[in-house]
Amino acid sequence: MKTAKNVIALTEVLLLFPASLFMTALFVRNLQPSQYEPARTANRVVDWFSARPFFGLDIFLVTLPLVALLLGCVTVLRSWWRDAALRQATLEIFASVRAHFATLLIAGASLVAAAILFIVGLHVITD
Repeated sequence: MKTAKNVIALTEVLLLFPASLFMTALFVRNLQPSQYEPARTANRVVDWFSARPFFGLDIFLVTLPLVALLLGCVTVLRSWWRDAALRQATLEIFASVRAHFATLLIAGASLVAAAILFIVGLHVITD
């Protein structure tokens, strides 16, 4: 059973790779002018997807992630119904979150603040 889950996990990663590559390329191409690397390569990736709307949009950005989502949901639900230890661990996690909610909220807000400062810093550097 563990081997089947490993295969499913690898399959999901492979199904999500093209969409992840495209989304990363969208971000990277805006970091600096397109005549410099890695923005030039990122721009080529975006152009490749744009030039092939059927494969780029329909297959790589919609169908493959949708298959990964459905496969993941089915796998998690099957594991949920078959594995009592998973259900118990999930309940323990919810109890821990409830007990330490304020600390987790502070940690989450700190991560969001760090992300905002990172984005603003990138913007300041690139202008």
